[in-house]
Amino acid sequence: MSSATLSPDAVKADTPIPVRAHLRHTGALIRRNLLWIRQDPESMFDAILFPVVFTLLFVYVFGGSIGQSLGGGQDRYVQYVIPGLLAMMGMNMAQGVGTGFNQDFNSGVMDRFRSLPIGRGSVLFAKIAVELMRMLFATVVLLVVALLVGYDVHSWSGLLAAVGLSAVFGSALMWVFLTLGVVMKSAQSVQAMGFLVLMPLQFGSSIFAPTASMPGWLQAFTDYNPLSALADCARGLMEGGPVAHPLWVTLIWSVGLTALMAPVAVHKFRTKS
Repeated sequence: MSSATLSPDAVKADTPIPVRAHLRHTGALIRRNLLWIRQDPESMFDAILFPVVFTLLFVYVFGGSIGQSLGGGQDRYVQYVIPGLLAMMGMNMAQGVGTGFNQDFNSGVMDRFRSLPIGRGSVLFAKIAVELMRMLFATVVLLVVALLVGYDVHSWSGLLAAVGLSAVFGSALMWVFLTLGVVMKSAQSVQAMGFLVLMPLQFGSSIFAPTASMPGWLQAFTDYNPLSALADCARGLMEGGPVAHPLWVTLIWSVGLTALMAPVAVHKFRTKS
């Protein structure tokens, strides 16, 4: 992306930038990030392999035993776990935006952006937009694999709503990882921190198995775990069931994370860059 792309609205970095210029800058940066993915297709491996590996692993390793506890077999477990994996998609893609952001700092790309008269927020919004595109691509892969292992779509409108809700929560979580990408010294540090935070959230939730058989203290944790609310809401939308309470919990978490972490991420980015 050349500086000529952004020069028509060139202003000093500390001068307020019009909304139209912000949108133009964000669009140019989205194009830059997409071109980078085209030049480095290996960066899409996680979006392709994650839904395949997790679906096959949980369906064929745990599907029989957990399916029996649900009153069925492997087929019953497929119907249970796919909405949970769909809910988890945004969270896993969120970790990638933090590591990629950190790599841009360490490779000197942000020095180039610092020399351009662009809005600092445009860089962050472009990262989130491209990561949401990767999340939607991974979701398509997940649904293809789900259909191959026998998932029966009961409500296409509910499926689309669940995808949208997962994107909303995933974009909120991306602000957390953008902040980590700025403050951490290396991409490995971002990955390690993400693992420590996300692993308990993943397995201490209703994504992979019902929580009724869990110890009392762990059930209390799952009650406040936003991934449990997101997974339960996705099941309600896709399979039929209560939706209102988990929907409100998910939206409250999403709005709260965005309101809290978006200003922090922008401030840290301005300070560092």
